[in-house]
Amino acid sequence: MSDTNFITTGDGCRLAYRLDGDANKPVLVLSNSIGTTMHMWDGQIAALIPHFRVLRYDGRGHGKSDAPAGAYSMDRLGRDVIELLDALGIERAHFLGLSLGGFVGQWLGIHAPERVDKLILSNTSAQLGPASEFDARIAALHTSPDMAAVAEAFLANWFPASMLESRQPAVEPFRDMLLSTTPQGLAGNYAAVRDSDMRRTIALINRPTLVIAGINDTVTLASHGEYIASTVPGARLVMMQAVHLPNVEHPDLYAHTVLDFLLEGEAAARLANTRSDLEKVG
Repeated sequence: MSDTNFITTGDGCRLAYRLDGDANKPVLVLSNSIGTTMHMWDGQIAALIPHFRVLRYDGRGHGKSDAPAGAYSMDRLGRDVIELLDALGIERAHFLGLSLGGFVGQWLGIHAPERVDKLILSNTSAQLGPASEFDARIAALHTSPDMAAVAEAFLANWFPASMLESRQPAVEPFRDMLLSTTPQGLAGNYAAVRDSDMRRTIALINRPTLVIAGINDTVTLASHGEYIASTVPGARLVMMQAVHLPNVEHPDLYAHTVLDFLLEGEAAARLANTRSDLEKVG
């Protein structure tokens, strides 16, 4: 795997990213959940790189990326992706975002559809509230941040109790990611979610879209995924027997679901090209 690299955005924020896979393959961007780093996708990389050049990044406020002070906006988080693609000379890419990454994916589908091929919105919502709840979380982070308590609260919302009680190895990296997230970075991203409402504008998305939702998700409810799928024209919905991180609960099924959608039509296209070549020979 390649090393972590960096770009600096127009507003001076340094973003960490990494590329894995063949440079000649189509690019697939993976965008992570709040409180995690690009390593939340480690379990999917082996399945994805035979087909794609995979681009992962730490969203601002996370991992090795900078955590500027103040409230972030979904516009800014979306432009971070555009600037990353521009810096790497990538004109178009598939995009898979989970939770906060799914918010970013919706923003891209609305505001920069020319940069997106296929769009996967996983365990996300077009709007989360109430705003007062996010205000309270932000205030707590500013006044008496206890990231250990924050981490345990997140884990309880992300994984089934059975995984937590048995201390499954897959969970531990997520505890570490949460503990390494700065209060300032988490607060900035809370503000971006608090101020975002795309319930009407996602009807403008015109890219092929797959929505993945967790039946047992208590963060972004299954009904939130159903709403997105019914509002984005032509979108499909896959419900998984999972909480908030189906890529960790069911890594193989998740990878297959993603690949089935992204590679759909390729076999038919190859067959058509083969027939065309045979006709030319004939």
